[in-house]
Amino acid sequence: MKKNTPYQHIINVLFLILLTVGFLARIGEAQKKVTSPEEFFGFQLGTDKKIARWDKIIHYFEVLERESHKIKVIDMGPSTMGNPFLLVIISSEENLANLDRLQEVNATLSDPRGVTEAEIKKLVKEGKAVMCQSMSLHATEIGGTQMAPELAYDLLSQENEETQRILNNVLFFMIPSFNPDGQIMVTDWYNKTLGTEYEGAGLPWLYHKYVGHDNNRDGDFLNMIESVYAAKIMYRDWVPQAYIDHHHMGSSGARFYIPPYCEPIRPYADPLIWREHSWYGAHIAYKLEENGKSGILNAAQFPGWGHFGWHWITPFHNIAGMLTESASARLASPLYIHPEQLQGGSRQFPRYEAQTTFPNPWPGGWWRLRDIVEQKKISAWALLDLAARNKETVLWNAYLKAKRQTERGAQGKTKAYVVPINQHDPLTVIKMINTLLLSGIEIKQANNEFRVGNAVYPEGSFFITLAQPKMGLIRNLLGQTFYPENEWTKREDGTPLRPYDLATHTMNEFMGIQVDPMDQEAEGDFHILSDQIQVSGKVVAGGVGYVLDGRLNASFKAVNLLLEKGITVHRIDNPTSNLNPGDFVVYKESEAVIQDIAKQTGVDFMAVDNKIDQGSHEVRKPRVGMYQRYYGGNMDEGWTRFLLEMFSFPYTSLMDGEIKKGNLNAKYDTIILPQDSPGMIMGEIPLRYRRYISAVPPEYQSGIGQEGIAALKEFVEKGGMLVTLGEASSFAIDKFGLGVRNIVENLDSKEFFCPGSTLKVKFDNSHPLAYGMPSEGFVVYYSSEAFAITTSSNSEQYESVVRYQDKNLLQSGWLIGEDHIADMPAMVNVKHGKGQVVLIGFRTQHRCQTHGTFKLLFNTMLP
Repeated sequence: MKKNTPYQHIINVLFLILLTVGFLARIGEAQKKVTSPEEFFGFQLGTDKKIARWDKIIHYFEVLERESHKIKVIDMGPSTMGNPFLLVIISSEENLANLDRLQEVNATLSDPRGVTEAEIKKLVKEGKAVMCQSMSLHATEIGGTQMAPELAYDLLSQENEETQRILNNVLFFMIPSFNPDGQIMVTDWYNKTLGTEYEGAGLPWLYHKYVGHDNNRDGDFLNMIESVYAAKIMYRDWVPQAYIDHHHMGSSGARFYIPPYCEPIRPYADPLIWREHSWYGAHIAYKLEENGKSGILNAAQFPGWGHFGWHWITPFHNIAGMLTESASARLASPLYIHPEQLQGGSRQFPRYEAQTTFPNPWPGGWWRLRDIVEQKKISAWALLDLAARNKETVLWNAYLKAKRQTERGAQGKTKAYVVPINQHDPLTVIKMINTLLLSGIEIKQANNEFRVGNAVYPEGSFFITLAQPKMGLIRNLLGQTFYPENEWTKREDGTPLRPYDLATHTMNEFMGIQVDPMDQEAEGDFHILSDQIQVSGKVVAGGVGYVLDGRLNASFKAVNLLLEKGITVHRIDNPTSNLNPGDFVVYKESEAVIQDIAKQTGVDFMAVDNKIDQGSHEVRKPRVGMYQRYYGGNMDEGWTRFLLEMFSFPYTSLMDGEIKKGNLNAKYDTIILPQDSPGMIMGEIPLRYRRYISAVPPEYQSGIGQEGIAALKEFVEKGGMLVTLGEASSFAIDKFGLGVRNIVENLDSKEFFCPGSTLKVKFDNSHPLAYGMPSEGFVVYYSSEAFAITTSSNSEQYESVVRYQDKNLLQSGWLIGEDHIADMPAMVNVKHGKGQVVLIGFRTQHRCQTHGTFKLLFNTMLP
């Protein structure tokens, strides 16, 4: 036997020292104290009359990251107003160190095309369940964000078997605030009113800079930057197997809604999705009851066919997207509820009494923010617990969903969609393709002309096969859709039940884009798009100036940028051999400016050979005012602000005081009244909102009153243009005494009903307000108006700009009683004094989604 040399002895000693140091370090790490939320914030989260502010919550997560190797905090980037948007990942130290490999496993299970089942089984054993949960998307629904630090602390500090199983088997992705800007607004507002008679009142303005509550209607078009971050997390970088979005609801019903949804359900999701909702929901319900929580409702109130916000669109990404809804307190102030104030009355929850989906009614009493925090934490933990206990089942089902959806797409009657590049507005085509890419949809672009059956499509067109995992999403976004008419959607007497938001979300119809369904795959040479398409406009010199195509939405942005630079722009009124009404013409200007604007907008500046002496007019720089009110703000106004900024339209927000002062023509040529009820515009608040007034400080009460009406009349009489959107048209009809009637105003819903649908119309594109539009297309009808011109003495002053087709109006959605609006005006221009009133009954700029009708609004600002 060999003797150790002195050097070997030294090596052994050093080795023992290193082992000891490592062992002690591990003991130290195990014993290292993680700061609790109560220590950090100075109060228990959910305590009466206290809200942790977003900046402090960010700091707390940073502290946790310094104290534990089981958490990773990622700043996705600035929110709309510049606040950090966080993603927090919690798992074992080993899992976090191995994220890149686990991401590869997740990607393969989510799209297993070309991978053998044997390989999939290995990945199921290797992979981890990915669970995502987001908090307080709606900023007044504060419980989720207040719960998030406590949930993180429990996962990092507890050493029991259940916690360790979660950490070992689950990657938990948490968005602790989906709306950081709103969280700060609401917290500051609550603290400002704390201790006053207005304590617990809602925010007087939108709790997002632009969209307020509608940030949960942006899971498809991804207009907001917060939506872009969430899509990157869930649609592309990772695909969670399950997702919960934590919300609040009204105070007088169940204490807590949990999955699954009730009827009806939207088609084209894999059936396992709906089973997973029930599976996760049952475990959540069990844990809540186990913990002594009452008033828990599931399989009622919230249907499986909803809007395309986050929890309702994720099922079509093969994610078990779910929702919780806590009964609200008065923000952080407690609320006392008497037993007789508790009521049912929603879908599949007719009365406030025990039923199989509501076995343990809450009896009434004090309801507090802490109650909300506790129930949300139990539900969030239960999701992680079930996934950890059944990790391999969860991952195998992720594979099955992706595989089966791909097979359904390959075997279905419709096998693909083709999007031709040569369309009325090809830049909007690119916009749609880029939006679909953000959702992780596979899209091919043709390198050459290609054929599908007998149809031939040009180079650059797009081919979207349904033989891919997100088949269900593609079918809902690009396929003609009809809302069901059955016992789930109508009462016994035939009265239709309004869908939860729109009856269709067909993106191409909203955007005015031709998409052709195909019953076979394509023959041709394609490449798969791996990134957003970048478009830079051409500048073709050689004549006296340049023409911009008036059919392109982006041309309006280019014109606004030109006008901002002081460059003169003309618009064509009479067609020529190569110019159409609505085209914009710019005569010789700075080449560098033209090149820069073409690059920014993607618009081609094509050479014009001869100066147009007649049949055109100079375009004025827009002077636009848009009415903005309080009472929680107006989402349509916020979306319209966002749209105008996106296309570089200058505008001013007009509050009540400025309107009442009058002399509006001195500053404005166009004033926009966004979609709103006449009562809200006037300050004559509908009965259902009256209780809100007493809870709002006087300086935040709204309404233009009789003074405002007089000022708007003067504005139009002197040559201004008043543009009314949706229900605001009724305000103008009534207050201006116009010879127009809203023909659907008093119809019973059994006679006429059209909840968020695309309808076929004809555009009079010879009219300046419809310049650049095709002759036919679709509009979105949603709480809309349709008109009849009733005047006889001066009917020449009334012009129908858009008219519903005479039959077969419905393209997608749900329409009852089409004969009431068939062949009737949808948009009317009324000459009034020296000005005009433009009535747009449909949603021309709805949620910044209806690109196909943007120009109808744009033309009112660049007449």
